[in-house]
Amino acid sequence: MKRIYILLFLFLFLILEGVAIKFLPPSILLGDQMFVPHWILIVLILVEMFFDRGQSYNAILYAFIFGLLIDIVYTGILGVYMFSYGIVIYIVHVSKRFLHGNFFVTFLFSIFGLVLCDLLITFIYSLVGVIHLSWEHYWLNRLLPTVFLNIIFFLLMYFLLVKRFIKWGSELNWD
Repeated sequence: MKRIYILLFLFLFLILEGVAIKFLPPSILLGDQMFVPHWILIVLILVEMFFDRGQSYNAILYAFIFGLLIDIVYTGILGVYMFSYGIVIYIVHVSKRFLHGNFFVTFLFSIFGLVLCDLLITFIYSLVGVIHLSWEHYWLNRLLPTVFLNIIFFLLMYFLLVKRFIKWGSELNWD
């Protein structure tokens, strides 16, 4: 039942990602900055850090499923988000074995995951010719605003969801 709750949270954030930019003040949106919400990725990192145990791969499975859903609903090319989210969550899964899951480590994983994911997405879209950005323009007008927006979301979700994920993860029988 706990896994269904996580799926419902992820589905809710899938819907909210599409309308998130509309809630920003118009003065922010008039500039050249491009804000890309990666809320599902942030929640998946929290699930990986605090819900999954060493031999469970729920977050990786959810990353592929919801990455594909993002590709279907919001983009024109299938597999870009699925691949990017899957790779990032797998790296977090492998790396968390060496580090203790606390706020600081999760914060660093979130920043690293956001940067890596957005770089992968932009690289793939540039490779197939969907977008044409100079890297200087990309760093200043897309990557930094995207990371800033998603870090604010991370701070909100960390304090709202982590205790719940820890509790749900400890209640499950992982054997």
